[in-house]
Amino acid sequence: MPNRVPPLLFFAELYEQFKKDPIQDWAAQLAFYFLLSIFPLLIFILALLPYLPLDVSQVYEFVEDYVPFELADLFITTILALVVEPKGGLLSFGIIATIWSASNGINALIRALNKAHNIDETRSFIVVRLLSILLMFGLVIVFIVTLILPIFGKLILEAIDAIFHIPYQSFILWNRLRWVIGIVIMTVVLMLLYMIAPNRKLAFKDVVYGAIFATISWQLISLGFSIYVTNFANYSATYGSLGGVIILMFWFFLSGLILVIGGEINATLQNIKAHEKTR
Repeated sequence: MPNRVPPLLFFAELYEQFKKDPIQDWAAQLAFYFLLSIFPLLIFILALLPYLPLDVSQVYEFVEDYVPFELADLFITTILALVVEPKGGLLSFGIIATIWSASNGINALIRALNKAHNIDETRSFIVVRLLSILLMFGLVIVFIVTLILPIFGKLILEAIDAIFHIPYQSFILWNRLRWVIGIVIMTVVLMLLYMIAPNRKLAFKDVVYGAIFATISWQLISLGFSIYVTNFANYSATYGSLGGVIILMFWFFLSGLILVIGGEINATLQNIKAHEKTR
């Protein structure tokens, strides 16, 4: 802990912070905004597919192989059906809708982090909106990297090897490090988010613990939730076509909860340091 904060004091203060702040309400709010932003984001990304030398059937196969059944069905019927043909207007709509709706989600996260730090927002609307857009792009890059490196890392390296003939030892090292690289990139971006999102001057050392917690927890919960949904839960039998939306919403809620708790950890450490200075 920074400045050797006693663990018992930290957990006691964190518990009081949890009692004071409605973190589940904040997580639900984030989940709502994330749900509103994910479909414009996917439409924008997938609208690029017809302009690329890719077979859309391969995209279908990838979704069916790596996404739980309920989500795969929702994804294919709702999104992929819109992008099998080039649509310039759809691409333009995707850019505008994605930037605006996704930045609303980050805006909600900024408000939650400000409340966790017990500070008011004094920055202008334009500054906060531009900051939200910047952080939104950062998180999109993180999620893309954390998806591409573990799943497509080996294929990417094989393609590079076909051109540059990478040594076998480097090939083995990359296969071992591609998971670590994704985690490191995610931690760094979350540190930037926790550092500049609140209306408070923070350094990297002030946000490292919350970022590490959020990174590890997000990886574990996403993996565990995917295993549970794929093997044990049958939402389609209970909720029909709404099963995919419920799964997606619940995963967004867990992700929002993790982001908020990471901010609460950083805020707790800062509050303890402020009390020590006051003494």
